[in-house]
Amino acid sequence: NWDPTLRTAVSDLEVESKQESGHLWRIRYPLLHGARTAAGADHIVVATTRPETLLGDTGVAVHPTDERYRNLAGAKARLPLAGRELPIVLDEHVDPAFGTGCVKITPAHDFNDYEVGERHGLPLVNIFNADASVSDAAPPAYRGLDRFAARRAVLADLEAQNLLEATQPHSLAVPRGDRSGAVLEPWLTDQWWVAVEALAKPAIAAVEDGRIRFVPKQFENIYFAWMREVRDWCISRQQWSGHRIPAWHDAAGNVHVGRSEADARARSGLAADVPLTQDPDVLDTWFSSALWTFATLGWPQNTADLARFHPTDVLVTGHDIIFFWVARMIMMTLRFTGEAPFKTVYIHGLVRDAEGAKMSKTRGNGLDPLDVVDGVALEALVAKRTADLTQPQMAQRIEKATRREYPNGIPAYGADALRFTFCALASPGRDVNFDLARVEGYRNFCNKLWNAARFVLMNAGEAPLGEAPAGGAAQGLAERWIRARARRLLVAIERAVETFRFDLYAKEIYEFAWHEYCDWYLELAKPLLRDENADPAAAQAARKTLLDVLDALLRAAHPLIPYITETLWRELGKATREGRETIMLAPFPVAGDFPEDAAAVAAIEWLKDIVVAVRNVRGEMNLPPQQGLPLLLQGGDADDRRRLRAVETPLKRLAGIDALDWLDADAKAPPAAVQLVGGIELLVPLEGIIDLDRERARLAGEIERLAAAQQQLEAKLANEQFVTKAPAQVVQRERDKAAATAAGLATLRQRVQRLSDE
Repeated sequence: NWDPTLRTAVSDLEVESKQESGHLWRIRYPLLHGARTAAGADHIVVATTRPETLLGDTGVAVHPTDERYRNLAGAKARLPLAGRELPIVLDEHVDPAFGTGCVKITPAHDFNDYEVGERHGLPLVNIFNADASVSDAAPPAYRGLDRFAARRAVLADLEAQNLLEATQPHSLAVPRGDRSGAVLEPWLTDQWWVAVEALAKPAIAAVEDGRIRFVPKQFENIYFAWMREVRDWCISRQQWSGHRIPAWHDAAGNVHVGRSEADARARSGLAADVPLTQDPDVLDTWFSSALWTFATLGWPQNTADLARFHPTDVLVTGHDIIFFWVARMIMMTLRFTGEAPFKTVYIHGLVRDAEGAKMSKTRGNGLDPLDVVDGVALEALVAKRTADLTQPQMAQRIEKATRREYPNGIPAYGADALRFTFCALASPGRDVNFDLARVEGYRNFCNKLWNAARFVLMNAGEAPLGEAPAGGAAQGLAERWIRARARRLLVAIERAVETFRFDLYAKEIYEFAWHEYCDWYLELAKPLLRDENADPAAAQAARKTLLDVLDALLRAAHPLIPYITETLWRELGKATREGRETIMLAPFPVAGDFPEDAAAVAAIEWLKDIVVAVRNVRGEMNLPPQQGLPLLLQGGDADDRRRLRAVETPLKRLAGIDALDWLDADAKAPPAAVQLVGGIELLVPLEGIIDLDRERARLAGEIERLAAAQQQLEAKLANEQFVTKAPAQVVQRERDKAAATAAGLATLRQRVQRLSDE
């Protein structure tokens, strides 16, 4: 594969073949020496998508079973415009159903034609130069023309000679270089190659016998599919930089190979005065990269680093370079060290934009990670996105899109928020649709952690880590609960890391830090810290628990958000007078650092359910958080009553309850808003809290409004023309609106029912 823009060979893996619109031209090749087709024609018609390569034809092929042409075996045709005599050969490569069933053979400029030419001994005529202009091997009229200009000239001349029979539209796969975007040419050149078959067999065996495993496992199938069909590898490139080919040429054209010129001379027995010239080519980048696992450790010497660090445990990489890099590292490392380069290959997805499209300069949908980390002014962002584009319309389109998406530029989110986003989205093997909204959410998470830590350091900084609470006081339910939840967090993290579920790792950190440590435990601990004199031992136990759990949380979160955790860790060390230098040298927390406590977990989770239920009532009834409410409980069992006694004080404070009572099972309850928690009915009496008549009237108005909206939506969805002609996403959006409206109506009607006198 030759890239005429970069003027270098490229590998098969660097070729992007996409369907493009083109043409199929039917060209007459006159038969010579009285030959005729079965139908009696004195010419054959060849169908081709590349008429310019006609200048390099050295044969014509037909299928051995094609009754139209099989009698022409051994006959000859005249090559239009060039005048060469072309042998007609029988070859099963030809598809009789495609085009005319006659195929022009250009061995120097088509991979399949090359193989046909090899089978039938056809000569090779290279008609292109390195820049894809026509070479001196072609007739003088076409020499020096660009290949596409040559195409136009060839077609015009064929038409003038009445040899162009037909032209028809045709879709075809056009090979383009993944870097330059140029149409590639199969071009006949001298290159350096690696015979891959002997390397592939042990590399396949290493995965089959489990020495190397892929995560997720399905990527093993992709690896096997490629390795079992692997072809010899062209490793030389005609580029300015790279590892030089270790080969030297003498004046007679002989090649001498060695680690250096002196080594090459010694291996070949050449005297020092024999002129040698090093090969001008360099190695394919992926050949150099294939040596990475051992060459970086001092190989071929048996260094201490090689002994200590090889093989490595885990390779983390994207699925798009399994062939480019992973397979080649396995082949090379097995060949030169006898060891598998790594034990596990963890395959992650690729980063795409929010709509799932591949990021690229052409689309203008790419973002520099540093822009997201540091923030960037709109003008600078537009300049960066358009700097490499020469098309003014493209630049204008990108600028408009940028101003619409980020009217004030991208805000600075910080490296931690960006790292956490990628971890949270890293489901194994799945591509990541990158959305700045997610980064903003995790920036808020980092802020939440920062503010919580600052609160803890301000209020609990004098409680040394690792010491028992003053006076040996027992920890309260809340302290026992958060420590047990910290244990569960660390168990879940360990499982997530072992299974390469970094998305679950991030989820566990997020849920624990935000919803358990910040939202619940800090609120449970605040009264103890504010009124320390009431129970000094309990306050000291709370302070120590706050610090212990924060310490473990920072260490657990450090691989995901290293900067904020490092900063807070150092502050934590100052506060506890431990003077710890860096979190990077601290041990990772383990579940054994915290005890299990099923009773405390059950009690606090019960408390949370009650508080959430009461808050739901406030939300439904539009009651302000500061308004005290009465709460009646009905039902439940002895365990529920025991838990209420244990958590009654924090329950009243967190739920804003100023009166609490437990009704007998057969007692008649007053009109109230009702929530269910397990087997308990929570009743918030509404008499005296809200104006029942006014609330009923307000709800009636809301019901009327939603009922009218639902009627309109149902009429729209009943319209067959709308359902069949509107885009599917539009129809689905209307259906979702109808479902949400119906759910809202049901909720409002339930509220009206609750307000009715029994």
